[in-house]
Amino acid sequence: MKTRASALLGSRLPIVQSGMRWASRAELVSAVSNAGAFGILSAHTQPDAEALRREIERTRSMTQQPFGVNLTLLPGASGVDVEGYVRVVCEERIPVVETAGGSPARYLDALKGAGVKVMHKVTSVRHALKAESLGVDAVIIDGFECAGHPGADDVPGLVLIPAAARALKIPVLAAGGIADGYGLVAALALGAEGVCMGTRFLLTRESPLHSEVKARMLAAGATDTTLVGRRFGDSIRVLKNRTAAEALALEAQPATTHGDLLPLIGAPRWMQAMESGAADDAALPVGQCVGLIEDLPSCAELVERMLAQARDAIEQRLSPLLFAA
Repeated sequence: MKTRASALLGSRLPIVQSGMRWASRAELVSAVSNAGAFGILSAHTQPDAEALRREIERTRSMTQQPFGVNLTLLPGASGVDVEGYVRVVCEERIPVVETAGGSPARYLDALKGAGVKVMHKVTSVRHALKAESLGVDAVIIDGFECAGHPGADDVPGLVLIPAAARALKIPVLAAGGIADGYGLVAALALGAEGVCMGTRFLLTRESPLHSEVKARMLAAGATDTTLVGRRFGDSIRVLKNRTAAEALALEAQPATTHGDLLPLIGAPRWMQAMESGAADDAALPVGQCVGLIEDLPSCAELVERMLAQARDAIEQRLSPLLFAA
């Protein structure tokens, strides 16, 4: 499946595994890349730059296929050595980075000088156009359906993907609500040149997510997510559970501040739950496509299934309509 996105990535397929904090480690990333898709390590998961280097080395010991690194550029984040992560990415000749959470402008010269391609993840066309003007090589457009931060515009992929594809000259990859080959074909039909999936790859056998949390997510339907932090301009799509309900109740109180909410919805709490299996003890990021996911395939099985579904969508569902009498 050849597109500008697969050419940029150097992968057989234009399917990207999002760089998910805590989960995107060597085991998952190598399995994705070995399957012909493109795995992405989470730099932010590692405590420092040299730990990231070791994780890159571990991943290379498990795959000879290309993979990337996610750099989450959170405004005001303290204690995160982004400059060190960028240095290691450049020194290790990582082919592609996924940036998100803030502008990549200050790091582009270093990355591009080392031959690193940059995909920037955004939730709106205006931010996509800004990223293009800065010189990124591709954008990932994240629809309202996505896990984690969907932005503030509430525009779903069916509208956001073609709007971005129409406005930009660089390749657009679609994210949010995509969990199978039918979603892949839909994204391509709307003008995207690839897809980026988080929740679907989170629910695979190689994912480090605790089995109890996997089971809870497998039992969820499309309406079993909610948005927390919305009042403070920090919307996060999470699984409906006891902690999410507590967070929403706290958020509704007029005196509550964003700082009051963070202990319930912040990353330290959900990362601990992902490891321990205490699925009710944190606001767990998950996308609406969780309602489409019913099993835990290996990454190889998932990718091959997606290809079969894509062929079915094109050859069995669409072609007969086009050539019908």
